[in-house]
Amino acid sequence: MQEVVVALAVTVPIIGLFVMLVYLRRIENSERLAMIDKGVDPTLFARKQRNTSFPLRVSLLCIGVGLGFLFGYFLDLHYNMQETGYFSMLFIFGGLGLGGAYLVEEKKNKEIR
Repeated sequence: MQEVVVALAVTVPIIGLFVMLVYLRRIENSERLAMIDKGVDPTLFARKQRNTSFPLRVSLLCIGVGLGFLFGYFLDLHYNMQETGYFSMLFIFGGLGLGGAYLVEEKKNKEIR
């Protein structure tokens, strides 16, 4: 009985998410068709250029979190700082990762201008 509940708790949200995405896409297409029928310029629907800063931020944040876990482990091992070491290092290195992403983005924006 418990296996059935666990299986349903996993599959129902996944199926629900898929159905929601299909309906959102369908509604978006019907809105676009209605706007085109009214005479709205179709170039308004052109996809924007991809923003490359999001993957950069996520990757540097993940690197920072990984380094935070590593340094938290060393603090726990040598100084017996259990939760405090892990959480402090996660926030410090995660913040450093996001700060590094900001600096890289600013440098890229200056080169473009």
